[in-house]
Amino acid sequence: MPSVVSSAGTPAAAPHDEGVRYGPALTLLASLFFMWGFITVINNTLLPHLRSVFELTYFQAALIESVWFIAYFFASIPSALLIERIGYKKSLVTGLLIMATGALGMMLAASIPSYGVTLVMLFVIASGITLLQVAANPYVAVVGKPETASSRLNLVQAMNSAGTMLAPAFGAYLILGRSKSGTAAAGTVLTEAERLADAHAVILPYGLVAVVLVVLAVVIARFPLPVMTSGRNGERRKSRLLNPELLKHRNLVFGVPAIFIYLIAEIGVANLFINFVSRPDIGNMTHEMAGNYLSFLWGGMMVGRFAGSAIMQRFDAAKVLALFSIGAFVVMMITVFAHGPVAMWSLILVGLFHSIMFPTIFTLGIKGLGPLTEEASGLLVMAIAGGALVAVQGWMADTYGLQTSFLLTAACELYVLFYALWGSRPTHVEPDLVAVEPD
Repeated sequence: MPSVVSSAGTPAAAPHDEGVRYGPALTLLASLFFMWGFITVINNTLLPHLRSVFELTYFQAALIESVWFIAYFFASIPSALLIERIGYKKSLVTGLLIMATGALGMMLAASIPSYGVTLVMLFVIASGITLLQVAANPYVAVVGKPETASSRLNLVQAMNSAGTMLAPAFGAYLILGRSKSGTAAAGTVLTEAERLADAHAVILPYGLVAVVLVVLAVVIARFPLPVMTSGRNGERRKSRLLNPELLKHRNLVFGVPAIFIYLIAEIGVANLFINFVSRPDIGNMTHEMAGNYLSFLWGGMMVGRFAGSAIMQRFDAAKVLALFSIGAFVVMMITVFAHGPVAMWSLILVGLFHSIMFPTIFTLGIKGLGPLTEEASGLLVMAIAGGALVAVQGWMADTYGLQTSFLLTAACELYVLFYALWGSRPTHVEPDLVAVEPD
């Protein structure tokens, strides 16, 4: 196999020649996927908690999550520019430290307590996660054979799902389990003193998160991560807000809205899960108990990603994505029209079908982009801002009913099906990116 030359002039073989050497790097990166999944899903237990503390409507509570995902829109392109300037490794460390700063700020917001400060600090944490997303997703996609990129990203995303599966139990125990609103029966009205005490329940969990993030930043700073470079003799393109060459790639053009629309579905289900399952006509349980059931939703995503990684070793990623999107549509329609345990378990089951969607859309979206991968990755991560439109589902829940609002989720699954069947087909192919050992 011909070698490539890094920007530093160091010859290196293509990564799939010696893929075993990237195992330790991928293992470390998997820990990043775990942490940002863990922190993101803490929000799912945080939202019903803050809804009680600040006496919010569904729309106001969903607005908290919207601020989180708006950060992806504003931070994605700056993240791509930062990576180009300081490299992947320093960007990963910087992202972790930004997240730690936001976690410490959440402790401040809980001490006051302040709805406004909470919004700002969630924005800060999400900005750090955005930087990690822009750096880590394309990195994992190129450290191996191009044809198994979706399989590889699904595998490490399974660690992300492990974090999302454990976070609800963590949040249910340390936030909902230690608050009056989390342990009281549905409809209980809290006194002002009880709401203040509940607000302070957030301090301990976010303090623990901040410590872990700082430790992980130190470990990555000292770890010899491979350097990612272009297959065009180390050529690197200067990132622009919108490079016209990106528009030549149909898989990216339709992939950006696919990520955007998929996130509306994933985040809408997760954010409204506890409120939906705890309803008397569905699960008839407290928020704390419903938080534990949320682990099944995210556990299904973890199982699906491990299974999807294995399946995509043998079957075309786009066809697998189409099959999963059909399954997601079916269970969401059951959720809308059924009642009791059937509606609850169908909503839980959508996690299994959502499992492969983000990593598979992402790898299909950057397929054949070569030196344009960093810019394309920035756009795809920017599309995660679609999660901000969960506020629309919150408005639908207030206006038409919580159960009816899941029709929006079902509609999102249909666009993913379109992308899998047609939109994901590449129209141009650029030279591949490769990873080289650091000096």
